[in-house]
Amino acid sequence: MALFVAALAIWFTVRVVEVLLLVFLAVLLAVYLAALTDLLERRLRLPRWLGLTIAAAGTVVLIAGLGALIVPPVFDQTQALVSGLPKTLTDIQTVLADWARQYPVVRRTELADPQSGLVARLIDDATNFLRSSLVPYLRAGGKLFIESASVVVMALYLARHPALYRDGIVSLVAPKHRAVALRILEDASATLRAWIGGQLLAMFVLGVLTALGLLLLGVPYWLAFGAFTGLVAVVPFFGTMLSTILPALFVVGTGDWLHVTAVLALGVVVHLIEANLVAPFIMERKVALPPVLTIASVLVMGTLLGLIGLVVAVPVLAVSMVIVRHILQGEIYGDTGHLEPAVLRTSGQFRVPKTVASGS
Repeated sequence: MALFVAALAIWFTVRVVEVLLLVFLAVLLAVYLAALTDLLERRLRLPRWLGLTIAAAGTVVLIAGLGALIVPPVFDQTQALVSGLPKTLTDIQTVLADWARQYPVVRRTELADPQSGLVARLIDDATNFLRSSLVPYLRAGGKLFIESASVVVMALYLARHPALYRDGIVSLVAPKHRAVALRILEDASATLRAWIGGQLLAMFVLGVLTALGLLLLGVPYWLAFGAFTGLVAVVPFFGTMLSTILPALFVVGTGDWLHVTAVLALGVVVHLIEANLVAPFIMERKVALPPVLTIASVLVMGTLLGLIGLVVAVPVLAVSMVIVRHILQGEIYGDTGHLEPAVLRTSGQFRVPKTVASGS
């Protein structure tokens, strides 16, 4: 019977995975809005509904303002980049072929043939991957609008009454395990808050530093590359690698290898600054994820869910690690020594409400 129920649960989860993904996106947005609302409540003594309204409206105004300032020049540079892409690819292929013919190891490979179109195929493969991930969403315009609106509405409700939904989830757990369930929710909420804050700041810092650095190095389309670096920062490792290599690739066509090295060094330095100064300062070590698990999570989620999977891979892994830490290590193995610091740093001295602890 238990096996049948487990199989039914797995089948149901697979069938509604897209809905669960929307709910998780709503939770991420709700955590962000709730963090701003809590801050306004503490600092300005505002009612929660008013704080949430200000947080949501302020976010919309900020996004619209940044969009009005950044999107037009980024769009112009991106359009120029795309229109000049054939010539750029030809220049890159020619320079690489000249370089390859100087070394016996690669002299007989495709790289040494200026007519092989190797670089164009690599770019085309990357473009096809992005197109295959984005086109289904762009084609389903009505569905995309409905799902986006649903995420926003769910996030507003979750941020307005977080305790209502938290207590509802805890009430579904057996009374003797409700204290553990509440600790998991508290820890997961703090972890997601840390990830969202760190991620937003990291995206901003990476985008600004990359754009300014490329401008100083005289790289074309510097603003477009800067915006791209900020956007792909949400995908660890792969976003870093792509945003570092891509600007350098467009400089290869000049044949100035010192310039190419400088662009690559800029990407490495900018990401080192973000990884060692910005992220630890904001996240306060709350989201310490093993690199191998992070990369594996990105690969798995990207394979299962496409582009959206790449975006949610890290927060899903972070929440999974919280659950493993509390249930497997804390409850099953009895190793509770690592749990107390996480709880204390997220919400002060943790106390379980009597109604939850008693199961009433």
